Amino acid sequence: MSDQQLDARGLLCPEPVMLLHNAVRDIQPGERLQVLATDPSTQRDIPRFCQFLGHQLLAQEEVEGEFRYLIEKGGG
Repeated sequence: MSDQQLDARGLLCPEPVMLLHNAVRDIQPGERLQVLATDPSTQRDIPRFCQFLGHQLLAQEEVEGEFRYLIEKGGG
């Protein structure tokens, strides 16, 4: 379950991660954000984003060419 959703479908690198950066800034530590994307590069970029900034990637899946991520904002 997510607290917020970011729809980045149809956008290409680097836009999904730029929007993700802004969206994560707007939520509180411990809140969850669901990201929807169609750019395959998000499979690489979003896990790296989470690892680098201390957020937790709780789920990652691909369904019919759509990538879905569930991210929990870290406390730092």
